[in-house]
Amino acid sequence: MISRIHCAIVGVMLLTGCATYTTPGGGFAVGNASKGDASIQKIMAREPAANFPTRIALVRAQAPGYNRYNSGCYGRGYYCVITARDVEAEADFTRLGQLPMIAAVAPMNRMVIDYELNGVDDLRRAAAELRADMLLLYSFDTRVHVDAKDLGPLQTVSLGFLRNRNAHVDTTASLALYDVRTGFLYGLAEATAREDQRASVWSTESAIDRARRAAEQRSFADLVGEFGVLWKGVVETHAVPPLAVSIQ
Repeated sequence: MISRIHCAIVGVMLLTGCATYTTPGGGFAVGNASKGDASIQKIMAREPAANFPTRIALVRAQAPGYNRYNSGCYGRGYYCVITARDVEAEADFTRLGQLPMIAAVAPMNRMVIDYELNGVDDLRRAAAELRADMLLLYSFDTRVHVDAKDLGPLQTVSLGFLRNRNAHVDTTASLALYDVRTGFLYGLAEATAREDQRASVWSTESAIDRARRAAEQRSFADLVGEFGVLWKGVVETHAVPPLAVSIQ
């Protein structure tokens, strides 16, 4: 009897094993990665030291153990990093590089990033290897909602459960801009996008992931726009204007 029940369970698993979707992992919290880096007094004493025009090293970070459809995350510790572009359009990076007083934007990869990631300083050191003046750190916090319920990160959901329900994906893209030399935080920005669908179309993992990608693509494009606003303030506040030359 037990053997027959066991076989039946195995049969169901074989029939429905592909009919599940695991929600993306969580976003990156800068506060968690900054613990123990410095005392409050030392943080308040930090000053900007970047040169202008500025070279910016760019990297995406996510919560520890982050996973997404058919792809993982590099590193372990307080966070991990995504080194392969997934939803970021080349046009968005071009927009970043065309902002005034930016000499270059250089995405970082695992060739310069340590596997043990216990603080923002680990990424600042990697950015220094690229001779970057600033570190642009960004992250996606993507949430799948079904009938107004947040399914949470890294939750495996039966696709049958989603049938005939209202569903949407919310993504908040956020960034922090650091001085590589001193750790000075120039500012923060974020943008949110939503992808609404009837869950009945979520019949496969790839269908749900298309909704995830659409939300993240739009949020990142909007985040680049928000960065432009932040950057304008950074340049006006911290870029040293050229000295006036008097002609005799």
